[in-house]
Amino acid sequence: MAEIVVTVADRIMEIRLNRPEKRNAITAAMYSAMADALAQATGDGQVRAVMIVGSGGHFTAGNDLRDFQEPTALDSDGPVFRFLSAIATFPKVLIAGVVGSAIGIGTTMLLHCDLVVAGREAKFAMPFVDLGLVPEAGSSLILPALVGRQRAAKLLLLADRFGAEEALDFGIVTEVVDDGSVEEAARGLALRIAAKAPNAVMITKRLMMGNVAAVEQRIGEEAAEFAERLRSPEVAEAITAFYEKRPPRFA
Repeated sequence: MAEIVVTVADRIMEIRLNRPEKRNAITAAMYSAMADALAQATGDGQVRAVMIVGSGGHFTAGNDLRDFQEPTALDSDGPVFRFLSAIATFPKVLIAGVVGSAIGIGTTMLLHCDLVVAGREAKFAMPFVDLGLVPEAGSSLILPALVGRQRAAKLLLLADRFGAEEALDFGIVTEVVDDGSVEEAARGLALRIAAKAPNAVMITKRLMMGNVAAVEQRIGEEAAEFAERLRSPEVAEAITAFYEKRPPRFA
């Protein structure tokens, strides 16, 4: 069974995270497949918008921690950063439909989406510090600009979980609907975009994106720190505690 399922219909590409037994936790191979899909969509004139959704009642539980312990997981030319670069610079409209868990990258990738539909029961969190890590996907730059430094500190330093209505208030989510209506609502937005003048849409998005170079630079800075942290005793303790189902004991 493919863990990333890509389909195109009605000028809309759907990228579906399809690892429901792991709540769609993302592996390096999945990052590679998503990066490839975004590259395909960029070069395909028939694709007007891209939807990202998850299977099995969840968006994604975040990174697969065991997969990220591989030495090459965060190589600068590897799949993780190919995806982060692709989503940060994607020129067409990107729409997410979120149900269930949207943890770590499940939340930070939304900061690069143009429209986000969330189910009422969706739960968001960026628990990087709790895992001995640092933020990624440019979130240390984008989030304070979006919600203010104090609220960003609450989300990134305290790693508080928050719900769909709070995400709507923060501006991370565009609209909140019943869980069972998320994909229909997201596709409805995509169909509306697909019917509009494609060049006008892309130019408008480019103008709204602002300083993309600064975001890419921050992604690189975060990546260097993230890779260093992965080798730290704090991360080793956090991951051990996670699998042993106990609070971490940081020295």
